[in-house]
Amino acid sequence: MSLVFNSKTFSADSYAINSVGYIGAAKTSSTYDDLLLSRSAPRPTTTFSGLSRTEAKFTRTLTLTAAKTATGEAKVRVLVEVPVGYAGADVDTLLNDAGALVSSADFKTHVKSQKVTF
Repeated sequence: MSLVFNSKTFSADSYAINSVGYIGAAKTSSTYDDLLLSRSAPRPTTTFSGLSRTEAKFTRTLTLTAAKTATGEAKVRVLVEVPVGYAGADVDTLLNDAGALVSSADFKTHVKSQKVTF
């Protein structure tokens, strides 16, 4: 199975319990263009139903300038924890807000210059 977003296709490449690794078109034996999707089941207690956890992890090799090496790996990890019993619409709103943050100019500035106040 493949995932397609932003006009890029990631193809399933490796399977493990509770995770699937995908590779992008730029993947070679010496460069990363990887996506890992994973999950973990809720761990309920006597007083709480638990959190369902999912994660997406991108790893990509970048060409560097004015650095000590020619390339380096960049990583983005997205961890989502939602309590058991959530309403789907609430999660949609949460993810829409998170997506808007990540694509905003302020977040890009935060990543590029490590600025934390705006």
